[in-house]
Amino acid sequence: MKKVTDLQVKDAKVLVRVDFNVPLKDGVITDDNRMVAALPTINELLKKGAKVILLSHLGKIDFKKEPEDIAKAKKKANMEYLFPHLQELLPGVKVCFSPATRGEELKAAIEQLKSGEVLLIQNTRYEKGESKNAIDLAQEWASLVDAFVMDAFGSAHRAHASTYGVPEALKAAGKPVAIGFLVEKEVENLTRCVDVKDSDRPYVAILGGLKVSDKIKVIESLLQKCDKILIGGAMAFTFKKALGYEIGTSPVEEDRLEFAKRVYEEAAGKIVLPIDSVETDAFENYTIKRVVKDDITPGFEGMDIGPATAKLFTEQLAGAKMVFWNGPMGVFEQDAFALGTEAVCKAIAELPSCFSVIGGGDSASAAAKLGYKEKFAHVSTGGGASLEMIENDGHLPGIDIIRD
Repeated sequence: MKKVTDLQVKDAKVLVRVDFNVPLKDGVITDDNRMVAALPTINELLKKGAKVILLSHLGKIDFKKEPEDIAKAKKKANMEYLFPHLQELLPGVKVCFSPATRGEELKAAIEQLKSGEVLLIQNTRYEKGESKNAIDLAQEWASLVDAFVMDAFGSAHRAHASTYGVPEALKAAGKPVAIGFLVEKEVENLTRCVDVKDSDRPYVAILGGLKVSDKIKVIESLLQKCDKILIGGAMAFTFKKALGYEIGTSPVEEDRLEFAKRVYEEAAGKIVLPIDSVETDAFENYTIKRVVKDDITPGFEGMDIGPATAKLFTEQLAGAKMVFWNGPMGVFEQDAFALGTEAVCKAIAELPSCFSVIGGGDSASAAAKLGYKEKFAHVSTGGGASLEMIENDGHLPGIDIIRD
């Protein structure tokens, strides 16, 4: 793959697919990490004298809903909210905004752009054809520019018009496509978790979160790569019930019990499950909170792994040379049930000479909240993308289309 550093783009119009899908509250950005993460690539292109055009999605827009609901969703996901902050992040650079996503207005905005300037285009999901990878939309965007840089790892698992159709059209036209610094870092680090070298063993994966169904392919893939898989969080209860344990009112996927039982037995000891849990008599406003072994009391719900499991998982991690972690061990958003997740964070952080990776999403939020984010070798910016890269042996549509 070409990298952004390989491009000769002086005075060229370069379309950069960034991930500006930032959280907003009443139109105000509450976390600008994704915007900040795109700055190295943007600044590299500006340094090269390019005209930089930024494309990103923001939020979700369901075109199957009523027109007034669509209008509300568009208003909530207006990229113009991000425009002033982008200008602050690029001091000394002229930053423009295009409310148009296609047509003569967008074409004119791009044509007026000078070298060393930046144009932010309205939310790609304002276009119905974006998520369908509509050929006409992709070709129109591609026709307006001279080169494309993919720097939105969090969207690389989606074959959308802005992530797949545009680079496909530009390649067909003989124009350069490349990856940005953020994507380069993601590919380099996650590929190491896929193509495992002997020097990176023992290799331990830790999986948590709510649903087994979200991680079926990941579990099957990791079983071929890892030496151990530690499973916590709500998804552990589907495994526990499949093995005959009482789980009370804890979340369970009844349609995944057969899979959980089969994969646990086939793993032949590779999968390690919790041996105790913190249970409560209600998810909120509980009156009883206690640690129980193995079984959850009927009428109670498991909220976190218990201290014995935290100790067991720490022991299982001892000596690991590589760790991939995706999913918290409990309801970490409530401080009372963050101890299991914190114990896992601490255990990984204290491993000597270990290559540790967080696969984005809630795990990244938990590590940041608990003060351990900087202790990891790599924290992915894309939860869904990182999981799909693991399960697809390093392949994602938005990355593969860039390859020669």
